[in-house]
Amino acid sequence: MKKSMISIILLLGLVVYGGYDLLQKSSQEAGRQSRADVANLETGTQKGQLAPDFSLTDLNGKQVSLADYAGKKVLVNFWATWCPPCRVEMPHMQKFYEDYEAKDVVILGVNLTPTEKNRSVVQDFIREQQLTFPIVLDQEGEVSQAYKVVAYPTTYFLDADGVIREKFQGAINYDVMEKVLQGMN
Repeated sequence: MKKSMISIILLLGLVVYGGYDLLQKSSQEAGRQSRADVANLETGTQKGQLAPDFSLTDLNGKQVSLADYAGKKVLVNFWATWCPPCRVEMPHMQKFYEDYEAKDVVILGVNLTPTEKNRSVVQDFIREQQLTFPIVLDQEGEVSQAYKVVAYPTTYFLDADGVIREKFQGAINYDVMEKVLQGMN
C-alpha cells in the first residue's frame, strides 16, 4: 500500500512537471512568435501599427529618439504652450510620469514648436509647470505631420514593442491614462 501511494505521488509529480514544462515552452514560443509578428507590422499612426520612429532635440540640444525608449511603454504627447486643453492636461501628465516612471512607463512630450512665439515661451512653461518628463522640440513640424496631429493635445499610447494601442485627440486626465495603461498589461 505504501509503495503504491509513493508511486502515485511520483506519477502525479511527473504529470504536473510535464504540464509546467509544456506551458513554459509554449509561452517562450508565443513570445518569439509575437516578436516576429511585431517585426512584420506596418508602420503608421493607427491602432495596431508600429509607431513611426523619430529623433528630435530637447531644450538642451540633446538628440532624443523614440527608439531610445524601446522596451518601455510610452505616451507620446503632442502639445503647445498656448493650447488651453494642453495646459489643463499637463499636471495630470506630470503626476502620471512620477507615479509610473519606475514601472518602465515614459511620457515623451513633443512640443509643436512652429506654433510657439519663441523657444523661451516653451522653457518658461516647462519651468512654471515643473515638468520633469522628457520634452523634445518638433521645430520643423515634421513629426507632428508624420503622426497626423490635427488637434491639440494628441496622445499616442505605445506598448513596450512600440505598437500603438490607443490614441486620444484632446485633453485626457490621470484616470484615463491609468485605465489605458492597465488595459495594455
